[in-house]
Amino acid sequence: MRSEISEAQGKGQRDNTGSAAGQAYENIRDRIISLVLPPGAPLNEGELAGHLGVGLTPVRDAIKRLALEHLIIVYPRRGTFVSEINLADERWLTEARVEMEGLAAELAASRASVEERRAIKECVEMLLAESQQLRINALDTEFHRRIYRAAHNPFLEASLNQYLNLSVRLWYYCRDRLRPKATNGDFHQQVADAILAGDRQAARAGIVAHLKQSSTELREVM
Repeated sequence: MRSEISEAQGKGQRDNTGSAAGQAYENIRDRIISLVLPPGAPLNEGELAGHLGVGLTPVRDAIKRLALEHLIIVYPRRGTFVSEINLADERWLTEARVEMEGLAAELAASRASVEERRAIKECVEMLLAESQQLRINALDTEFHRRIYRAAHNPFLEASLNQYLNLSVRLWYYCRDRLRPKATNGDFHQQVADAILAGDRQAARAGIVAHLKQSSTELREVM
């Protein structure tokens, strides 16, 4: 079963390799982020391979990658488990993301291709027209991933995707207590317009304001 995250991201945000290991990573990652695989859940490599229709090697490669990203924890002689959620991580994640995503937005404003700028704009248009909360969050996730890719800095993109995964997982964990996320009057349009116009400062300001607002909303229910 594909998660809401997978449904919204589509081919443009999939793993670059297109390999079995990449596909296994994406599927398991999205199931962990959306809490289909809940915190503390044991993971069986054979069951995961059967579910995904791949061999054990791609699953093991995916598990190693997810362990490095703090979504999975491996205990020698005990087994492999989905990492627990620590709500205190939100502050640290936001501190890192504010600075790094500000840079990514600036770089996207100057480096994004015509196609990438159009894709960011289309993603925002879809988000603003959406009313279903899970879809809104999935499109917001896609919006961030598109900015990371448009920055054309693979090290920055990899780090930000890791932090985004952890942040989105926190959102899913708290979502039943959050107020419905508004799409009108938020900062998505500001960021998209700035990237389209090549305005680095406005792109940074918009993404920073968006992250701080999201952090405030999350902390209110934590």
